Amino acid sequence: MKKMKKIEVVIDTLHIEHLTNLLDKKGFSGYTIIKDVYGKGERGFMSGDELTDVFKNSYLFTVCEEEKIKEVIEDLRKLLKKYGGVCLISDVEWLIH
Repeated sequence: MKKMKKIEVVIDTLHIEHLTNLLDKKGFSGYTIIKDVYGKGERGFMSGDELTDVFKNSYLFTVCEEEKIKEVIEDLRKLLKKYGGVCLISDVEWLIH
């Protein structure tokens, strides 16, 4: 097992590319995106428009070593301030196989 940091972000689907570009630029080797997530938050219940990506959210998660989180945290904060969204960072353990 290896100690890691997990980054979870819920962001408007229209802005997910800004987030992935940031992670790519910072050298993250991978992430998982789940599109069309819905729930209730500051803007009320968000279920999205059926025909467009307006008001739809996506969930992205990735893991990294603690040193890497220090390189990306302020850029994540700026991105979320500009586009909105929620970010959680937690301690996890990676089961190496």
